[in-house]
This record gives sequence, structure tokens and C-alpha cells, in this order.
Amino acid sequence: MAEGRSIVLRSDFVDYKGVVHIHSSLGGHSTGTFEELIAGAKSNDLDFVVMTEHTSEQFDTSSLTLRGFVDDILFVNGNEAGTKDGRLLYLEGFNGAHVTSQKTTSLAIEQARKEHRVIFGLYPERFNLGEEDIDGIEIFSLHTSAKKMNPLTFIPSALWSLGYPELTLAKYFTRPTRNLEEYDALTKHKKLTLFAGNDAHSNLGFYLFGTDTGYKLFYLKFDKYESVFRLVRTHVVIPKGTKLTKESLFLALKDGHTFIGFDILGDTSGFLFTAENGGEEKIMGNEIAFDSGQITLKSFAPQSSRFVLLRNGAKVFESKDTTNLSFDVKEKGAYRVEVYLDTLGSPFDETPWIMSNPIYIR
Repeated sequence: MAEGRSIVLRSDFVDYKGVVHIHSSLGGHSTGTFEELIAGAKSNDLDFVVMTEHTSEQFDTSSLTLRGFVDDILFVNGNEAGTKDGRLLYLEGFNGAHVTSQKTTSLAIEQARKEHRVIFGLYPERFNLGEEDIDGIEIFSLHTSAKKMNPLTFIPSALWSLGYPELTLAKYFTRPTRNLEEYDALTKHKKLTLFAGNDAHSNLGFYLFGTDTGYKLFYLKFDKYESVFRLVRTHVVIPKGTKLTKESLFLALKDGHTFIGFDILGDTSGFLFTAENGGEEKIMGNEIAFDSGQITLKSFAPQSSRFVLLRNGAKVFESKDTTNLSFDVKEKGAYRVEVYLDTLGSPFDETPWIMSNPIYIR
């Protein structure tokens, strides 16, 4: 791990930032090379990249993609796999993942559970993932957000901002309200990780003339890895003294020790959402017994902002123009935080800068 890249928090944890749901040319639907991918991750000082190559009937795409540490960045070889009625993300890919396309989502998950795999559901707005036994849900997708773009206005704007295309892409961010409503309804009764998918393909652009070997004349690409990795990131919180490995990353993601940072609006590294209970500190993803004594929820953001504390999806407290939040718990529920940068104006006064995973008071 590169010295100084990770952020040591004010508690006993370390914040590592990375991206989830990443494709390359290996799995199709993408023109991105490994060299471009590594360069994009390095330019953003990422700590980890979760690859999610599409499956193939002819070969195991997950075994051929980037794995382990490359230039101090941890690459994990996952798979995105379709089922008859949904799409799943396996944090660790495997040979034969393509056969899930022949199964229902429930049967695919049942088999994956027998193999002790970590499974996330993708595109909840397109598939009914609520009742499935999954570990997490892609609550925000850059791919879904990009679909809202009007090409008649996007292309001129993107050409105007060629030096910083992320600004044009970020204008289409909206709060995933419907997905969050479904998620909050589920977390009343069970633990479930929320995360953001970059769904990076590096294939949005145009050129005048090109060859199959990669040469392109007057080539403009708007969704370079470098740009997409700057827009939204998944931050995981890992105890001090625990190295970032595939295993510790999987555990943090599975247990909800993570938050979403729309880092294009400002670096979210250092954000924290904790609960103090009887002298102990709990973090996002932890469960606490309601009758275990006084519970105080606390949150910190790296710059002055507006904190919104939600219980089972309903706002219970708001704190403006501050870097801190403190709230004494009076009721059971799944509590999570959304943080807003109102000073940026529309649409960012209605689109979260940060979305935490819940702390569960049961």
C-alpha cells in the first residue's frame, strides 16, 4: 500500500477508497485496456478496484483479469453475471459463472451460498432483488445515471469541458430515491450493504477513422477510467493494524463497513459514522441492542456541510453548516446518514455528497 494514500480516521479505523463494478475489453461491452485501467486507478490514488468482467461460455474471464496488487493497488477479480430474472455481482469470480444465465436469481444465489460467495444485486430498479438472500444492493449506478443524458445537450457540453469531462457527467447525478426507499424498507428487518457501482466500460465517444489494432483518428472518449473513477467511489473502513487484502476488503463490503462518496464534489476521505455505547465505538454495519444503555450516534465530514440522519428511511434529525453530528437514540431502527453540500447549488443541494451504510439498533 502506498504510504499516505489511505486515511487514518480519528477513531481506530482506516479509510480506503476504491471503485466497484468495473469492466475491461476482456469481458466485452468495453474497449478499455488493462494499461488504461491501471493508469486511471493510479491517477486517482485508489486503494482497490473490484473488477466485474462479464462472463463467457468459452473461458473464465475472472481468472484472466487483473488480480492482486498492481502498483500498490488491490485488484479483485469478480464477475457480473445475468440470471433469468436479474443480474448479480460476485465479488470473487469463478469458472462457470456463465451458467447463472440459465437459472433464476433465487437458484443462482442458493448455489452461491453453498459455495460461500459474497453476492451483490445490480440494477435494483430493473429487477426485484428485495426478497433475495444477497449481501448488498447497488443503490446508485453511473450507468443508470448516464442513461438520463440528452445527447443533444451532453455532447456540446462534453466538448466544451474536454479538459474536465467529469463536470458534465456529474450534472446528471440525482438521488436514487426509489432505490433508497426499497433499501430502507428491507433494512428494517435485515442487514444489507448499500454501495455505488461505477459500471465503468470506457466506451463512450467517437472517432473519424480507426483500425482493429487500436489506432483512431480524432478520438474523443468521454468516459475514460480516469474520469469515471473520479466521480463516485466506495470507501471501506477497516480496523487499524489490519492490512488491506482481498479477504479484509470482502469482509468490510459484506458487513457494510463502507460508505459512498461522490468525490467529484469534494474528497470524502475521513468521513465517519459511529455509535458510542457503554464506552465502545461501533461503526457503519454494526448492530447494537437497544436495551444495552445510552447510544449516541456521531458523524464527521471533512468539510462543512448539511447532515441528514434517517431512521428506516425517514428523517429524524438535521444539522446544517457543520462538520459534526451528534444524536441520542430514543428508538430502535436502521440509522444512516446522508451529507449534502448545499453551497454548490442545484442539483447538488438535492443529491447527496455522502451516503453511509446503516448502524442497526435492534
